Amino acid sequence: MRSTSYKFPENQSNIDEFILLGFTNFNTKIQLFIFPLFIFIYIFTILGNLTIITVVTLDSLLHTPMYYFLRHLSFLEMCYITVTLPKLLNTFVAKRKTISFYGCCSQMYCFFTLGVTECFLLAVMAYDRFVAICNPLRYFSLMNKSTCLKMATVCWVSGNLISLGQTASIFSLPYCGPNLINHFFCDIPPVLKLACTDVSANEISVSVTGFLVLPLPFALVLYSYGRIIAGRNKVFSTCASHFISVTLFFGTGAFTYVRVKTSDAPDHDKLLSLLYSVVTPLLNPLIYSLRNQEVKGGLKKLIHQKVGIKEPKPSINVNSSHNDQ
Repeated sequence: MRSTSYKFPENQSNIDEFILLGFTNFNTKIQLFIFPLFIFIYIFTILGNLTIITVVTLDSLLHTPMYYFLRHLSFLEMCYITVTLPKLLNTFVAKRKTISFYGCCSQMYCFFTLGVTECFLLAVMAYDRFVAICNPLRYFSLMNKSTCLKMATVCWVSGNLISLGQTASIFSLPYCGPNLINHFFCDIPPVLKLACTDVSANEISVSVTGFLVLPLPFALVLYSYGRIIAGRNKVFSTCASHFISVTLFFGTGAFTYVRVKTSDAPDHDKLLSLLYSVVTPLLNPLIYSLRNQEVKGGLKKLIHQKVGIKEPKPSINVNSSHNDQ
């Protein structure tokens, strides 16, 4: 096999494709239920996050650090769910449930680039809320445009570099068969299971990387929210839904990647993977639009502008907080 731009060792593998089993081992009734459910989740997630990006981009009142990072998160979530869910849906209807060797490599690289980037971005967003709530007078000086750009760049670059290293290491291993992946995407544990060599070094590398990109950023999130509670515990209620979503993402991800395992993914591991790969992208538009008065206000204003209805002039409430999240 020819090498790509990143040079994998040649003639290491005897297989050129994998078979994704997905949830096809479930009975027919369950498959008939979850197939349209996943279609609805995918459409809602894409439209919801796209709406957030559009509203934040067009409404000048939302051009603040918090919504700058939210726009990055919404774009990331759309890409995140697109990497796995369409291929999962394909396993329900396609006779050949295959993915090429380099297609599997690309899927793993994209999935973990987005996942690692989200870990860092969620930590940055928690820090942003901490500064906004606990240091409001210094907020715009600390979180200026240059700082926000640097933070977002570090998140994306770090995600790409870490994912590139792990993916290159895993797909440099020899794969001689079988080629059955008992999962709905090319996740690290079930792919490592198929390698025809000792993978203990890869297991340790994955666990160390998982510790660096999951518990450590989550500790920063806990620290930020801990300071918020200690300083202004009444304000914490506005961030509670965000905190629940973050906890779900980090908790399920840490359970999968921090522990060392290469065993074939059983059904409960697949369901666990759904939480951080499908459910958390779904929660994003629910948390940041339906529960966010500023985003809802921006959406109403945008709709009124499109249909030619004058937006009523809002009354000024000096006690209102810009931290309504």
